[in-house]
Amino acid sequence: MTAYDLFNGDADGICALQQLRLHQPRQTTLITGIKRDINLFSKITAGENDEITALDISFDKNRDGVQAAIDAGAQVFYADHHFAGETIESDRLEIHIDTDADTCTSLIINKFLNDKFYAWAITGAYGDNMFDSAEALADRFAVSKEDRAALKELGICLNYNGYGFTVEDLVYNPADLFELVRPYENPLDFIKTEGYQKLLTAYHQDIEKTHQLSALDARDNGAIYILPDQPWSRRVNGVFSNDLAREHRSRAHAVLVECGANCYRVSVRAPMDNKTGADELCRQFASGGGRKAAAGINQLSESELNLFSEKFFDAF
Repeated sequence: MTAYDLFNGDADGICALQQLRLHQPRQTTLITGIKRDINLFSKITAGENDEITALDISFDKNRDGVQAAIDAGAQVFYADHHFAGETIESDRLEIHIDTDADTCTSLIINKFLNDKFYAWAITGAYGDNMFDSAEALADRFAVSKEDRAALKELGICLNYNGYGFTVEDLVYNPADLFELVRPYENPLDFIKTEGYQKLLTAYHQDIEKTHQLSALDARDNGAIYILPDQPWSRRVNGVFSNDLAREHRSRAHAVLVECGANCYRVSVRAPMDNKTGADELCRQFASGGGRKAAAGINQLSESELNLFSEKFFDAF
């Protein structure tokens, strides 16, 4: 029997898994990657009585792999908040999926564990750009203003580390970052470590470069930015998108990063005041997907840029 933990390499995936493994410590094989590396069931060959935990990865993108694991006799625990499509009925599958625009996998696991490690859930919600939901949970437990600020910055930095075109773009391999986080029941203790300070420094260096950027096209209902093909752009595009969304709550945003020969990688944020439509927009393009409030396209050809722009401004 083998135990696997399959998780998104961003803040939400890491913080969701941290809660589960604090609650139920076990040695597992970690399967993760960059934030958009979500077809993680394709990376394992499940066997009878294997135990698979899958967190913050789209069921729609992993359905065939889940079915294969179940057919092989594995047990699967699945929690997520992305578009799921048709699910599977099986006594070998325990599923916790909620696609509400104001929740994330860390909050789903927090509910499952009855608030047992709520500080990590708050961190994950902040990292997934769900500040209102993070604040609501922090209010319930009277978290101080200072601690909220620290958890917010931690969540943003964990999320920042998940973005890149390859794992080599990142400050840490997400599996290694989870191992750094794992010993700490209280995220405020992890903040004191050298490992976190390295991540924090890199984040501030990269985000500073975005202050010089201007929009390719900015209108009342949306704005499109294009970032150069540089390692810092690949790392920072997600948190930059989130910053824009919070600064202009009634406006949608698209951040495109040049990715080699005449193509872009796209991050889309729906308006914070109406968090819907991002996934529907992105699924109109090959390699597109995500959730209602935040979605993306892995490869958009330069020839499709005008079409994307038209659909983007029409969608919002």
